[in-house]
Amino acid sequence: MNMLHSKSMTEVLQDIVADVQELVRSEFQLAKAEIREELTKAAKSSGLLGAGLVFAFYAVGFLLLTAVYGLETVLVPWLAALIVTLAVLSMAVILIVLGRKRLKEVHVPEKTIGSVKENVQWAKQQLT
Repeated sequence: MNMLHSKSMTEVLQDIVADVQELVRSEFQLAKAEIREELTKAAKSSGLLGAGLVFAFYAVGFLLLTAVYGLETVLVPWLAALIVTLAVLSMAVILIVLGRKRLKEVHVPEKTIGSVKENVQWAKQQLT
């Protein structure tokens, strides 16, 4: 004789809830591991990027120094340095003005923020 054990509906639902909880926990652990791995890659890449930017900064400095030395062949040294300084200052001012102008064009998505706030408020009301 076969002894079949039949579970009650409550037990079946509890098993399903437990399985779903375990699945969610497992997915969360997997997501954490993947994020940790990607953050490690990003940190290593950021270090290389930072080092590259430092070298690029120095290269621009040496390029400007080269321009000063080149102008010194036809001008007095102080005038050569002044010309290069004014050229760099002009470029900096232009970039700053353009950057500020574009930054002012960035708008916060007011409608989306309002919609999210309304949804949160609605959800809170449903729970109470």
